Amino acid sequence: MSTKTDWIQAGNVAELREKGATVVRGGIAVFSHENQIFAVDNRCPHLGFPLHMGSLCDGILTCHWHHARFDVCSGGTLDPWADDVPSYEVKIEDEQVYVNPRPRSANHIEKYKERLMEGLQQNISIVIAKAVVGLVEANVPDAEIARIGIQFGTENGNGWNSGLTILTAMVRIIPKLDKQGRILALYQGLVHVARNSSGRSSRHLLGALPSADVSFDRLAGWYRNCIEVRDTQGAEKLVVTAIEKGMSVERIADMMLIAATDHFYLDGGHVFDFHNKAFEALELAGDGQEKRILTSLLHMMGNPTRSEEQHHWQAPVNLVEPIQEAVRQLAERGAGAGENAGNGEGVKANQDEGFILEQLLSEQPLQTIELVKNLLLSGMPPAQLAQLVTLAAVERVVRFHTQNDFRDWVAVLHTFTYAHAVHERLLHSEEPLLQRAIFHGAISVYLDRFLNVPAAKRPKVVAGSGEATAVPGTEELLQLLDQRQQVDRAAQWAADYIARGGEVAALLNTLGAALLREDAEFHTFQMYEAAVAEYERWSVRQDAFALRAQETMLLACTRYLAAHAPTARELPHTAQIAWRLHRGERLFEE
Repeated sequence: MSTKTDWIQAGNVAELREKGATVVRGGIAVFSHENQIFAVDNRCPHLGFPLHMGSLCDGILTCHWHHARFDVCSGGTLDPWADDVPSYEVKIEDEQVYVNPRPRSANHIEKYKERLMEGLQQNISIVIAKAVVGLVEANVPDAEIARIGIQFGTENGNGWNSGLTILTAMVRIIPKLDKQGRILALYQGLVHVARNSSGRSSRHLLGALPSADVSFDRLAGWYRNCIEVRDTQGAEKLVVTAIEKGMSVERIADMMLIAATDHFYLDGGHVFDFHNKAFEALELAGDGQEKRILTSLLHMMGNPTRSEEQHHWQAPVNLVEPIQEAVRQLAERGAGAGENAGNGEGVKANQDEGFILEQLLSEQPLQTIELVKNLLLSGMPPAQLAQLVTLAAVERVVRFHTQNDFRDWVAVLHTFTYAHAVHERLLHSEEPLLQRAIFHGAISVYLDRFLNVPAAKRPKVVAGSGEATAVPGTEELLQLLDQRQQVDRAAQWAADYIARGGEVAALLNTLGAALLREDAEFHTFQMYEAAVAEYERWSVRQDAFALRAQETMLLACTRYLAAHAPTARELPHTAQIAWRLHRGERLFEE
């Protein structure tokens, strides 16, 4: 229990009644109202404006900055966007007013979690920001914070969306970021979940089939048939049934992705990419969320664009039939189904990676299809081939000329993120039918070839001496990205930094900061996460080809970020306000 000496003296009663309000040590506002004395934190919990400058009427304290209203006794707010203001115990002894400097109730972890859910429901970014800051400062694990957003996003709205994809991607790259980056990554992801899902009706799951005798193989066959005829309700019942019958997550992933690859490059690659992110989200969400997360994918299967039905996949070169024939031959020979599938072993001597990459980037699609087929038939691990397709796709980003239509950045981005998702899934699966996705990605790389005409030149590093060879500080990159369309300059800076031995960890953190300080659009989040993940995959090797592949990932990411900066930066500004308020800074008293 506090002693008298712990309490803060706030003056005598008569003076306080005459003044109406005063501010005492510790930033506590003390009010005389209706013959009683009240004390609350002087900072409005909305944006920090001094509450002693507000008005008090009928027991309601109103901040004059944004008109947030508070019960002066308890500190409770009438406005869901404002948060409760901490209140303090007051006592009077010998006509002197004393205030206990310890608030009546502190904001604990459960309170922050409740506020985060409220912020998601109401789609209020400042509430989300404050909750994230509080949870991060309380050392709550990232996955535990993200789990709240995943639960909300999959329970409300149409289903899996770009916001859930952003959130999952941002949690995966948090190890590359500093503390501020961690806060911004979680906050940005959660804000995008709220934007996509709040204000929409709850999703109600269908029940499982009553039969307990159906085999997993038959369930998978039924599911595939439902997707083929766009019967998403039947497909949902089958997913729920598979989960209740105990089918493993890995087998469910194969079941769903086989159906997603029965047709070519669905919805410009988004279908496969979103499936991959949903299965990654399962790792964050933990047990019990499988039904919600996996059934959330089915809305996009109702009427996706099937690329084999599009003209540019059929003419002037028919790309569909050669792929179908190659897949048929693979099925006949059982390629890739052995124990080496996806294990990341090195290519054979006659399978030169440089030659494969050159062919993938060529204008010879039929030869590319034949090469992919022969590599799989010869026993090349599918995941390794998918990794090379991903490298070819990101090379398109490095070579993307700024004279192209700005909107075409998204075209090369889609191929890269699709190929990356295929690479990730093949690292987890030995299902032969998923190898079809490698062909689809390779041909999408081919179809993007005109976006490299003319091709942007890869930055070259000119050897210097003395100060000219010093490693530049990463702050220089952020300054470059404060200017519009510094694509080539930023790429040159990154190339110089790498060549001079700059610390890659610092560069990845800076690129993350460059992303998260912007009001970034969906695809820019995808670019950063995929580039970081692919960089890590190549970093297990230190040969010349792998080192160049790592550089390619960093250059592509830098170019894409530079093309899409700067923005108004409203979202990160809100997060910065929340962090400063949490630290006790007096935003409006400077």
